[in-house]
Amino acid sequence: MEIVLITGMSGSGKSVALHALEDYGFYCVDNLPPELLIPFAELERERNEERVALAIDVRSANSLPLMPSQLMKLKNMGFKTTSIFLDASSDTLLRRYSETRRRHPLSGRVASEGELALTESIEFERELLSRLREQAHVIDTSFLRAPQLQSYVKSLVNSYGAKMTLVFESFGFKRGIPIDADYVFDVRMLPNPHYENALRPLSGKDEPVQLFLEKYPDVKTMQGHIQSFLDHWLPALEKDHRNYITVAIGCTGGQHRSVYLVEKLSQYFSTKWLTLKRHRELDSK
Repeated sequence: MEIVLITGMSGSGKSVALHALEDYGFYCVDNLPPELLIPFAELERERNEERVALAIDVRSANSLPLMPSQLMKLKNMGFKTTSIFLDASSDTLLRRYSETRRRHPLSGRVASEGELALTESIEFERELLSRLREQAHVIDTSFLRAPQLQSYVKSLVNSYGAKMTLVFESFGFKRGIPIDADYVFDVRMLPNPHYENALRPLSGKDEPVQLFLEKYPDVKTMQGHIQSFLDHWLPALEKDHRNYITVAIGCTGGQHRSVYLVEKLSQYFSTKWLTLKRHRELDSK
């Protein structure tokens, strides 16, 4: 039986992810107490359920410390498990709570000086969930629309079973570095197609932009350096039992140079590893 665990920060999109998996044929349960994880998995296996998705979050704060050992038990019992952690910047979470006027699940906890403020609640939640985050594949939802998140979650589930999955992600520095990145490469020093009027509305996926960039040796050199670095270290990461590695490539706007290199790198590594690609700024349009 395949078990997908959805966890993460409150307001990061766990309900959206769970609904995506439900539409995908998973039997889904929201807010399962961690102490019931093993009995629930055994029950569903007896019922011949093949695909189960669970959402567990800080609403079960008192029993969250059980989760790492519970997940290890599931793996030892022969269950296929994958963990997805949804995260977002604190500013994004603050804005979402302000827009929806929802209370944070930790807002009722009492601190020494009184009820926790929203900012303190978010930081306290990060601390409580830190161990779960370390053991999961992280998706930064700060700039994702619901359809994007649904697509990302489904692509990760489809990749399950591979020894290790590479995720290449382009982004624009003007909107911040993705918090789900394991490695970040800055390519802003490369020639910028933005300053060519005919190329400005295009992206790194378009042939005229690609031909422009391929005229410059530095672009090929940068691509080669990134490839060499990953070629050297990916086998070691696989031996360390890493399931997902996210490599973020950033330029100023996330439209031309970073997109081009993500396309080229994902093509190169797809012959060696299961490879996914994302274009944060293009996908959000």
